[in-house]
Amino acid sequence: MKEITEPSKTIPVLAETDVLVVGGGPGGLSAALASAREGVNTMLVERYGCMGGVITQTMIGTVAWYRSSMETVDAGGIGCEFEQRAKEMNASLPVYLYEILDTEVFKYIADVMLEEAGVVPLLHCMIVDVIMEGNLVKGVITESKSGRQAILAKRIIDATGDADIAFRAGAPYHMDPKDKLEEVGVNFGCSGVDLDTFLNYILNNPSSISDWGDDSGEKEKDEFSTYLVEPFNKAKEAGEIPKDIRLESYWGYFTDAGEITSMNAIHIPGYDPTDVRDLTSAEIEGRQQVMWAMAALKKYAPGFEKSRLRTIGASVGIRESRKIVGEYNLTGHDVMNQAKFDDSIGICPEFLDGNDIAIMPSTGRFFHVPFGVVLPQKVENLLVAGRSVAGDKVSHAATRQMMCCTVTGQGAGIAAAQSVKNDKAFRELDIKLVQKSLSKQGVRIK
Repeated sequence: MKEITEPSKTIPVLAETDVLVVGGGPGGLSAALASAREGVNTMLVERYGCMGGVITQTMIGTVAWYRSSMETVDAGGIGCEFEQRAKEMNASLPVYLYEILDTEVFKYIADVMLEEAGVVPLLHCMIVDVIMEGNLVKGVITESKSGRQAILAKRIIDATGDADIAFRAGAPYHMDPKDKLEEVGVNFGCSGVDLDTFLNYILNNPSSISDWGDDSGEKEKDEFSTYLVEPFNKAKEAGEIPKDIRLESYWGYFTDAGEITSMNAIHIPGYDPTDVRDLTSAEIEGRQQVMWAMAALKKYAPGFEKSRLRTIGASVGIRESRKIVGEYNLTGHDVMNQAKFDDSIGICPEFLDGNDIAIMPSTGRFFHVPFGVVLPQKVENLLVAGRSVAGDKVSHAATRQMMCCTVTGQGAGIAAAQSVKNDKAFRELDIKLVQKSLSKQGVRIK
């Protein structure tokens, strides 16, 4: 690869803050809200034009779709608050024990929640480097329409999903080769669906959770899923879709106007989410597959005969990329055996979805999320929240879930605020003070 030398220059400081959160997805939103509610100056930087991450960019409104049983023990906190606020603003669809968020309105809901908490938002801003003093992360370098600028912060939370800040700061991490990573996806929505016909078809052709997880448990065989594959298989048999393409849809929010706003059907393996060329190819390939999927639905799915493509997700959906090496690295054994930790920053129900594992938390089982998984090794002033927290391949099937991302985000946000207020490094924090504040914010710790 050819290289050039970039000349040095003086960079203006755009802002200074107590806590800087990078990435406005479920983890970053939760981190920023939690930090600001603790009374410290908090800034949230997002590369797109709205907050919400996978909720708004890839149109996944099922934050808590795992809540299919009265026995489910939930995390509480800001993740559940997302559902409640959406419900209060008539921006969700109730489905038994959970709410499917209207992902378009959630863009506004996120704005409102941040304003109420006093978070300073910054949109359309990319973080391209870090400012280091030894092993201390002191700030970040940004690129935007305003040019190259700096943001200085006492504490920083990396909620980028890809551990971009931790990576640039030199924190240890791991990432599988791209042929071993979970697939990326491109979501789409439809309009003009005859819902009565389609829902009757679903009722007469029911699917279960075990249909899409090779390592599902026995109880998952009896749990309903919106898994839909028959129309795509028929199109493959007719030679209308290449046989090696994986098209399997999980559909969500629908309206009285005949809209199904989220069809999670496209699963594309072999892409590196940290490579710009791979991301470009994935977006283009994903849109091609959306067109194949839409044609198959119109032809083979009852109720879709007069349907039209309504939306394509604004960004490819990423399930897995970099994961930090933390002070503690969560294991599959931990998340599947109700692990308990003294430094718990929250709990998550035993819900795993990914890497061919599908386990639903319908029996009341849950695991503790330890502070150590958000604390990267070898760097200071930095925490990580969301799907890039420390853990193995199996635990990732749990920690990548949106609700678990809100747990690690809220825990990181309060830890960052407490660190600033008490002038303590993260490794010197009294975890009991963090846990006390988390409990006050509605998080279940034990």
